[in-house]
Amino acid sequence: MKKFFETISNIWKIDELRGRIIITLGLLLVYRFGAQVVLPGIDTSQLAELSSNTDSGILGILNAFTGGAFANASVFALGIMPYISASIVVQLMGIAIPYLQKLQKEGESGRKTINQITRWLTIGICIVQAPAYLYSLGALGVPDSAFLLGKGLGFIVPSVIILVTGCVFAMWLGEKITDKGIGNGISLLIMIGIIATLPQSFVQEFISRTANNTGGLMFILIEVIIWFVVILASVLLVMAQRQIPVQYARRTASGGYEKNVMGSRQYIPLKLNASGVMPIIFAQAIMFAPGLLGKTFNNTAVGQWMEVQFQDIFGLAYNILFGLLIIIFTYFYTAITVPTNKMADDLKRSGGFIPGIRPGKETGEFLDKIMSLITLPGSVFLALLAVLPAVVVKLMDVQPGWALFYGGTSLLIMVGVAIDTVQQVNSYLLNRHYDGLMKTGKNRKVA
Repeated sequence: MKKFFETISNIWKIDELRGRIIITLGLLLVYRFGAQVVLPGIDTSQLAELSSNTDSGILGILNAFTGGAFANASVFALGIMPYISASIVVQLMGIAIPYLQKLQKEGESGRKTINQITRWLTIGICIVQAPAYLYSLGALGVPDSAFLLGKGLGFIVPSVIILVTGCVFAMWLGEKITDKGIGNGISLLIMIGIIATLPQSFVQEFISRTANNTGGLMFILIEVIIWFVVILASVLLVMAQRQIPVQYARRTASGGYEKNVMGSRQYIPLKLNASGVMPIIFAQAIMFAPGLLGKTFNNTAVGQWMEVQFQDIFGLAYNILFGLLIIIFTYFYTAITVPTNKMADDLKRSGGFIPGIRPGKETGEFLDKIMSLITLPGSVFLALLAVLPAVVVKLMDVQPGWALFYGGTSLLIMVGVAIDTVQQVNSYLLNRHYDGLMKTGKNRKVA
């Protein structure tokens, strides 16, 4: 405990890190404040039914992602999900569109152009989602009397502008946190919204177990222990990696190589789950579509089937599709974030090689094969953790809100983002010759 407080003190001693943490906390506070600001023209006292209808199911996940803004009819009701959807579309198009492929190879300038395309696409998605959200409020239990200005264009047009602006502002907050703060800003905004619903979910589960005599405090204790076990499993998934040994050599006058000129063998750390929480976020964004399509076309047999099967986030069909999408996106995101050919070229230029593997193309193929092998168990484990809430609901009769924190999107995002943020803080401490927050930070080996 003493060492922990010493580490916190060391964090505060680093001026740049302290400034970044303060900026991050300040911008997150702004986001949480905005989530409580209701759209002009809506009576807040008549939103109880909307809040009740978004407690569980797919709307419950959407509400959690927005930190309760969806149920509050807030200016941030669209949250950051349009930006996530736009990012998915742009990355998928990057596979098929040569122009985007060219931008991906142009380094920083190409990345800026892709970010600008993503921003404009986000605005386009918001322009579609904003009126859909406003017109759906009535179906979600908001009475006509709650619309103080009526439902005409005098209310719809300004509200659409506000909702689009709110999403763009949230996107700007996320980018500023990434640039000026600590951690990935977009992921932090999602995480802080999820954490905001955690206390209420636990209280609801506690009341259900004690008031209804369905297990009492003993069952609550068992649930908490299982919860911590799942957290530990999530941490292991995020942190697990395979070390690929690398030696260095320099070319001699005869054309051969002189080995071990850089001393002891080094390693390339390849993560079991190199894509982090992004497959979960991508898959969850797509999983909103089948249920909404089913609700839209519920006058057809296919629409009714989709509505029944995919509105229940704890149902069999929903979780099978969810798990498959996570596995697919894990491979996809790993392929675009772990450039094995570039790693092989960099090793060759620096005189590095993997023992028993020829430098260059064969090294790239070897690294790609290793990534494919270790990504399979990583993606399956990630999918199992993601569908665990459904298992908990069916077997333990846990309240739906609390069950979402047993693995699933909520817990994995919280764990993944927390570890990523801690690692960034850790790097600042180690660069200033302080003890890090994580023991592995001191002994980390990279090629």
